[in-house]
Amino acid sequence: MYPKARIDALTDGLFAVAMTILVLDLKLPDGFRPGDAGALVQSLRELWPKFLPYVLSFYVLGSTWLSSIKIRSRGDVVDKRYAFWWLLYLLLATCLPFSTSVVGQFAHYGPGVWLYSFNLAGLAACGYRLMMLLPNVESDEHVRDRKVSLLLLMATCALCAALSLISPGKALWVYLLNIGAPHLARWIGTKQRSQDKT
Repeated sequence: MYPKARIDALTDGLFAVAMTILVLDLKLPDGFRPGDAGALVQSLRELWPKFLPYVLSFYVLGSTWLSSIKIRSRGDVVDKRYAFWWLLYLLLATCLPFSTSVVGQFAHYGPGVWLYSFNLAGLAACGYRLMMLLPNVESDEHVRDRKVSLLLLMATCALCAALSLISPGKALWVYLLNIGAPHLARWIGTKQRSQDKT
């Protein structure tokens, strides 16, 4: 058995590092010396293909972390199976800066988009599995919200990978659907409550 508090502490630290490392790929070329303000503005505009994956990755890591800390468990320890899935989850979280860097440079190629989508889908799938393995979870709206957001992320990963076969450069925009996860979870909760009353 492993103390859950220690696992949570390491998770917090690794997510903070992964979220910080994401920004390191956003930089102007070494030795860049703009001739005027227009050249600087143009160079900043050229960073856009890297900025979108950065924002998406930061949002996914941030929202994943936020939704996981809302889940309340009465258990103080976790078993070996949970620890295995937790390590895989952290591995995928720490790989996200790399896949973000690849898709930022090569978003117009399918394999770059596939790598990024696979990384995000794996992270979401492991997060969902951890939800199922967490002992003594207090089932409430936070659990529903987390499940819905993880399932939506997996669905948008599959949709993004499929769209990248047609238009790799535009496929990443599908991930903006994840912004609607809280509204979708609220709508599902309302539907469940109305069904429970009848």
